[in-house]
Amino acid sequence: MDILKKYRESIMYLVFGGLTVGVNIATYIGLTRIIELNYMVANIIAWIVAVIFAYITNKFFVFESNNTELEFLIKEFTSFVSCRLLSGVMEMILMYVMIDMMGINDFITKIFTNILVIVLNYVLSKVIIFKKQAS
Repeated sequence: MDILKKYRESIMYLVFGGLTVGVNIATYIGLTRIIELNYMVANIIAWIVAVIFAYITNKFFVFESNNTELEFLIKEFTSFVSCRLLSGVMEMILMYVMIDMMGINDFITKIFTNILVIVLNYVLSKVIIFKKQAS
């Protein structure tokens, strides 16, 4: 049980990260296949839904940031979205370079970039967004 306590945050991040990917894909499929939205519009909406889901789950279940004062929430959410934008842009640039410029298989590239994005998002969330407040 001590090992679960020691790695609780990382395990929870992986669980909710997986759920966030599921929310993103389910939203995208629903918007493109059922509502028949343009894939770019659907992708943007799916990203927004996934980021909101990730913020809520990361805040309360992963990093246990319980401050719910409006000013704090706005600052924290803005920081969260900014970091997610950073990792999203990084992923797009890496995919372009690896696929179009280096000729690497897109599936391998997607797996590689997603691993980097998950790690970057975790570090940014832990160090910048949900850092523990000094008592």
